[in-house]
Order: sequence, then C-alpha cells, then structure tokens
Amino acid sequence: MLCLKVASDDAWILEAARGLEAVLADHAHCEMKAASNALSLAARHPDRPAVVRALTDLAREEIDHFQRVFEVLSRRGIVLGPPEVDTYARELRRAAAAATKPRVEPLVDRLLVGAIIEARSCERFKLLLGAVSGDPELHAFYTELFAAEARHYRTFVDLAVGAAGGDAALVDARLDVLSSLEASIVVRLAAAARRSTMHG
Repeated sequence: MLCLKVASDDAWILEAARGLEAVLADHAHCEMKAASNALSLAARHPDRPAVVRALTDLAREEIDHFQRVFEVLSRRGIVLGPPEVDTYARELRRAAAAATKPRVEPLVDRLLVGAIIEARSCERFKLLLGAVSGDPELHAFYTELFAAEARHYRTFVDLAVGAAGGDAALVDARLDVLSSLEASIVVRLAAAARRSTMHG
C-alpha cells in the first residue's frame, strides 16, 4: 500500500481488535503528535510558503481528528493517559538520519518520514475497518481517516519533491530507501509483540 514494503502481520489486527481501547488511546496520541510534527516543520521553514501553508492545514486536520478520537474515548468511559514513547517513529527517524544515500537535505527526510508514517497509519486504519464492522460509529470514522491518511501521504511526498527542487527521481529513490528501513522496523516490532499501538 502506497510506499510500504511489508504488510502488517496478521497478529496485529487480532491483538488490536482485542485491545481496541488501547489502540484508540494510542490513536489519539498519534493524532496530536502528527499535528505537533507538522507545526514544528512549518515553524522551522518560514521561508518556504508552500510548506507552511500545507503543513498548517494538515495540522489543523490532525487536531480535529484528535478531538474526535478524544470524544469517542470520553463517550466510552476510556481515560486518555499520558502518551508512551513512540518506538516506531523514533526508530524510523534514527534510521533515516543514519542512511546517507542518496543524500538529501534534512527537510526532505523529515517530510518523507512523515509520508511513511501516514502510509502505515492508512494501512492500519484499513485493517481496523474489519475489526470494527459491528460498530457503526468507529467504522464510519476509520473509513474517513483511511482516506485522510492517504491524502496526507501524498501531501508529504509532494512537499518533499518541492523541497528537493522538483527532483522527483531523487525523492523516489530516497523514499525507497526509507521504506525498506521502515519495513525492517515493523518486522522487528511485530516480533517483539508491541501490538497495542497504531504503529507497533
């Protein structure tokens, strides 16, 4: 799906379905982190109007998603605790920083890491649709979010091409490298059975 090189293992959706409350809570935190990341990137690059406009729009949508997940949690009596360390995102950023070829500027990498995270979220939301088929509220919500994450993926990739001076071939090559690194992270996290999170 999108740029992903490995699919989530079957056990992830089984565990997610059994621990849906934990997945919902983690999902809320992921939306807030996505908004914060978008705003951070926009703030660091005020000289790039296209980046600022696109990422502030994206942050606004992520905040809306957070509020909506938070309301779902509240209606179901689920208390949203503090966020856990996002091992997946942390490892993906570290792997990207360590990968030197093809060489791109840091902004391109940050945008492509964002794209990959959105792609994985998109895949996981699609998987969750089957798990929540008997819950009309969640099914409608995740159907909407599935489309939103695919759109966010495209936004990040397009911004990366712009940040790379329009060099789509360079961005595609870098995305291919980072996607391979992401695949190894997903396989490793699956083996560690960290399944109560959106990306673990």
